[in-house]
Amino acid sequence: MYNFNFQNPTQIIFGKDRLDEISKHIPEGVKVLILFGGGSAKKYGTLEKVKTSLPKRVLFEFGGIEPNPRYETLMKAVELVKKHEIEFLLAVGGGSVIDGTKFISMASTCSEHESLTLLHRGAGAIPITKALPIGVVLTLPATGSEMNAFAVISHGDSKYAVMSPLTYPKFSILDPSLTFTLPATQVANGVADAFVHVIEQYVTFPVNASFQDSMAEGILRNLIEIGRKTIDNPADYDLRANLMWNATMALNGLVGSGVPQDWSVHTIGHELTALFGVDHAKSLAIVLPSLWQIRKEKKRKKLIRFAEKVWGIDEENDEIKIDLAISKTREFFESLGIKTRLSDYGILDTDIDKVIYGLKSKGFNALSETNDLTLDISRKILENAL
Repeated sequence: MYNFNFQNPTQIIFGKDRLDEISKHIPEGVKVLILFGGGSAKKYGTLEKVKTSLPKRVLFEFGGIEPNPRYETLMKAVELVKKHEIEFLLAVGGGSVIDGTKFISMASTCSEHESLTLLHRGAGAIPITKALPIGVVLTLPATGSEMNAFAVISHGDSKYAVMSPLTYPKFSILDPSLTFTLPATQVANGVADAFVHVIEQYVTFPVNASFQDSMAEGILRNLIEIGRKTIDNPADYDLRANLMWNATMALNGLVGSGVPQDWSVHTIGHELTALFGVDHAKSLAIVLPSLWQIRKEKKRKKLIRFAEKVWGIDEENDEIKIDLAISKTREFFESLGIKTRLSDYGILDTDIDKVIYGLKSKGFNALSETNDLTLDISRKILENAL
C-alpha cells in the first residue's frame, strides 16, 4: 500500500426529514445564495422547504446551473455573490450544481482573469487561500461531490477538473426521499457513475491494500444488487438510501487512499460529452468495457480479482474469467437502460479523429495508472467501442 494522507471534513446529515437541520449549520444573519439547476427543486417543493428552514438569513437564489456546468453561467453567479457580498453558498441538487457551487466559492474570492486561470490550470495555478463556505442538499446520488473537493466545469468544447481542499462542503444533507421523483434515466446514470468511480480506483494493479479493495468490491456488489431495483421501485426508501450512501462513499477519498488510480475512462468520456453531448455516465459505460478489452493484459490481476470477488465467477480459465467479467459489466449497464456503443449515440468512426484531437490538445497523451495509454491506444479503445 502506498503512503497517503486522508482527511475529510464534510459533516454528513443522513436520513428522512433532515432539511429542518440546515439552520443549525448556517449562522443567523448571514447572506446565503441558494443555487439549483433546471427547476425540479422548485417543482417538487424542495427549494421552498429549504428557504423555510432558514429564517433570520438574507436569502438569494440562482437557478439554471446546467448538467456539466458552464463557466459562463457560473460567472454570472459570481457577479451576484460579489454584488451582494454573499457569505455562504447552499447547493440544492446533484453533482453538477455542487461542482458549479465549488467553482463559484473559489472564483468569488479572485478576479475574473484569475478565475479563468483557475479553471484552465487548476487551483494550484493561482494562490487560492480562501473560498466561500458551502453547504449541500443532495437530490441526485451519483458523483460523490457532496463529500469531496473535486469539480468538473465546462468551458468551450472542453471539460476541466478543479480541486481545492477549501471546497469540501461544510455539511451535506442526504435525504433519500428527495430522490423519489427523479427520472429513471438520471437514476441509471447515477448508478453507472458511482460504479465507474469505484472501478477507476480499483481495477489498476495490486498493492496489497486489502481494506480499499474490500470496500471497493462491496460498493460494486451493492450497486449491482440495487441498480435495476431502485429504478423500478423509485419510492423504496431503503433502496434509495443504499444507492445514496454507496454513491457518496464511492468518491469521498477512502477507496482511493494508498492505491494507484486510473482515470482514463473519465478522461476519454469527457471528450464524448463535450463534443457530442453524451451524458457523462453514459460516456463512461461506452468507454469502460472497450478499454478493458484493449487493456486486459495490463489490468490482468485486478480484472481476475474483480471477476471473482464482484461477479462470483469461478471459471478455472483466467482468460474466460476476464472476458465474462467484461461482458457481465456491459450487460449490467445495459440492464440499467444505458447503451454501451458509440453507434448507439450516432457517433461514427469518422468522429473518432475529433476525440483524439481533443485529447491531444489538452495534453492527454499518456493516460492510465502507468502513464502508458497513448493516443494510439485511445483510438483503438474508441474504434473497439463502435
